[in-house]
Amino acid sequence: MAACTKLSCADMTIPDFYKNRKKPIISFEVFPPKTDEAFAHLRRILPELVALKPDFMTVTYGAFGSTRGRTLEIASLIQNEFKVPSACHLTCVGSSACEINQILKEIETSGVQNIVALRGDPPSGQMSFVKPADGFGNANELVEHIRKNFGQKFGIAVAGYPEKHIEAIDKKTDLANLARKVKAGADAVVTQLFYNNADFFEFQDAARALGVNVPIVPGLLPILSAKQIIRILSMCGSCMPAGLQKDLEVAGEDPAKAEEIGIRQCVAQARELISRGAPGIHFYVLNKSAHMTRIMRELAL
Repeated sequence: MAACTKLSCADMTIPDFYKNRKKPIISFEVFPPKTDEAFAHLRRILPELVALKPDFMTVTYGAFGSTRGRTLEIASLIQNEFKVPSACHLTCVGSSACEINQILKEIETSGVQNIVALRGDPPSGQMSFVKPADGFGNANELVEHIRKNFGQKFGIAVAGYPEKHIEAIDKKTDLANLARKVKAGADAVVTQLFYNNADFFEFQDAARALGVNVPIVPGLLPILSAKQIIRILSMCGSCMPAGLQKDLEVAGEDPAKAEEIGIRQCVAQARELISRGAPGIHFYVLNKSAHMTRIMRELAL
């Protein structure tokens, strides 16, 4: 893990990891399960993920109370029981500024010291994002609010979109949104999944040209199922390279073949990103550990 001198590892915030780093910073993202059975499964595999020595882990967030409490429960478990720094995702969806403050106080009390600040997706059944009454309409407003009310108590990461946010008019507009989030006080940018590294490097160069000077961390989603990844890509607007798509078509309905292709592709993608200077990799692990064990072993970081 990252060197811990003045701070214990569990007390490190997002900017601490990327200062004077001596290796790529590896982070994992898990999501809060909706059922007790799925929660028990995550509880069982967390030790396996922790054994892979991620520098920190993040936990996604359910709007309007759906799994929201479990976000903090899981992040606190990772932070306090497994002694791995964790981050709670926090969105603008359905919360007033006062409610956001209450959530942040609960996060602070739990010992979790990092936030992934997002606008958030519209809830199921809602066609577009609606700014909550007395709340925030964009992630930059949320970041600004956190800094105004909590200072530097939290490390803050925000999202970046190498192929642009699906709702953005164009890349220029999307990059301007990113610059506002960083100017508001974000410590790092973690990208949405992508499969063409050229998109990441183009995005990184354009962001730097706008003055985005914090670490820009590529987010990778290892493919475990051809059907699943097609659904995910349709939701987020990312593209799949023709060669990878052809390989998955050949795999057909065989999940073992699709997973093998996904692991091979993810390792190759991560290696190139790291060799060309990426500060680390953020893996969307889908609450599973076997494929990550293989990926981390092959990367040998």
